[in-house]
Amino acid sequence: MGFVNADWWPTTSLIVPQLAAYFGIATIVISLPLYIFAKDSTARWASLASYLLMLTTAALIINDTGHVSSPFIVLWMLLSIFAGLYGLIGLITVALADVGYIVYLFTSGNSDTSQTVIFVLTFAVPLVISIIIWRHKEVNEASGSKAYNALARELNQVANKSEIVINGIADGVIAIDGHGTIQLINPAAQTIMGWGKEDAMELDYRSVFKLFDNKDQTLPEADDPIQHVLHGAKSVTRNDLSLATTTGKKMIISLLISPVGQTGSGAIIVFRDITGDVVENRQKAEFISTASHEMRTPVAAIEGYIGLALNPATATIDEKARAFLTKAHESAQHLGHLFQDLLDVSKAEDGRLGNNPSTIDVTAFVRDVVNGLLASAFGKELSLTFEPDVNRLGANASITPAYYIHADQSHYREVLSNLIENSIKYTKSGGKISVDIGGDESHVVVSIVDNGIGIPKEDIPHLFQKFYRVDNTDTREIGGTGLGLYLCRRLVEAMDGRIWVESDYGKGSMFFVELQRMPTEEALHSGAETSSEAAPPQTPPAPAPDTAPPAPTATPAEPAPATEPVTPPAAPQT
Repeated sequence: MGFVNADWWPTTSLIVPQLAAYFGIATIVISLPLYIFAKDSTARWASLASYLLMLTTAALIINDTGHVSSPFIVLWMLLSIFAGLYGLIGLITVALADVGYIVYLFTSGNSDTSQTVIFVLTFAVPLVISIIIWRHKEVNEASGSKAYNALARELNQVANKSEIVINGIADGVIAIDGHGTIQLINPAAQTIMGWGKEDAMELDYRSVFKLFDNKDQTLPEADDPIQHVLHGAKSVTRNDLSLATTTGKKMIISLLISPVGQTGSGAIIVFRDITGDVVENRQKAEFISTASHEMRTPVAAIEGYIGLALNPATATIDEKARAFLTKAHESAQHLGHLFQDLLDVSKAEDGRLGNNPSTIDVTAFVRDVVNGLLASAFGKELSLTFEPDVNRLGANASITPAYYIHADQSHYREVLSNLIENSIKYTKSGGKISVDIGGDESHVVVSIVDNGIGIPKEDIPHLFQKFYRVDNTDTREIGGTGLGLYLCRRLVEAMDGRIWVESDYGKGSMFFVELQRMPTEEALHSGAETSSEAAPPQTPPAPAPDTAPPAPTATPAEPAPATEPVTPPAAPQT
């Protein structure tokens, strides 16, 4: 058996003494409830109590089964290894028990010197192992504690900064979870709505954030933008809703709702009171509308009298005076167009822009618009061509499909005229402008393509905004108000269509207007006529009496052979 002699090695029975057995049963009875019912805060002390009970049971068994010769010394060795898990308390307890038992053996004469040395080694080895385990555990805990504390400090700093920002902004901020329960409400939101933080927290947002539509009706859940964000995971912006305060007062708000995390996890609601801005804008629009309407009358009178002065049948003037009056007449016309644009913009913004749709044969309608602007194009020595008519000529002639839409004729004419006039304005003499029609079963797209000065890439996203103008050396000499394209966008949107532009700066621009296509059978049934008959020739209008003839007509470019009209490219994805 190695270093252990036959006299020392245990020969006693493995029968447990009665006292030790009772104490072991008591240990089980006490430890089990401690394990089951101990809380997190007391679990360590409950575990230590159970451990000490087991140590006591093992000591009683060893004492009653032969001391050094007891076969249960192995049990004590195993328990000693786990002493380090309880820190200094466990280690000191086991070490004192070992020393006390060794002193007891010496003084009682129950062991000789050789057996005592072996007994000391038997107790010392597991205690050393336990100390190693304890030190390793302490190092890991210290390292983990430092990392935890550093992370906690960092998170606390971020949370404090976020709270400072949220509490400091003037906009109301409400955070809700996936069930719509309010988890955060900043002071601005409390002030705007009149709700206290303690009253609003943990409530359903619909009890606090009561929305109304522009008709002052409670917003149905199907139209609730907050529900759309919770279920759709896309941000929503609204400026046409009202919010009721705790006193029942309603205010118009600007609303931005953004999702948080995965779909349905929650949302952040940011809002502010824009009632004053809306009222101010409405007053400005009313002033512009009234002023534009009132000033159109004298401008029309000025334009009419100048026209009479230029008419040889009503007045006789020399050529120098005619030149002056012609320029004055053009300025009066420009001023009249400006007042009309301002009037239309004010109508579009306050909801007074009417929409009276009717069936329109797009080919015939666009041809009429193009023919009405031929004089302007020829006067600037530009080639203005209507591609469906050009494609009907020559050996490779093709038949233009019949395109019909259901839209407001005045809106449609104003949009197309504005776009073609812009192409004429921003295309230098000798350039080319082409107007084409394409589409599919669902849409009709009219394209206006020129080889003018083009639009810089950075200006394209802002081109359809109110009063926005491209500012460079090419545009400063041309002039303009920045209202034309904005009005085009509003008119197209009023007809449930789209308008967009593609441009290469210095090479030209392509504007596209897309509207819903009307089935041919339905259009014919409504009384519309097709435009498949011979198209009128594109010739400049006859010159007025006693006026200079128009500039020479630019020769249209030879069209490429085609069997179908060219379909403009699809709108870019936004």
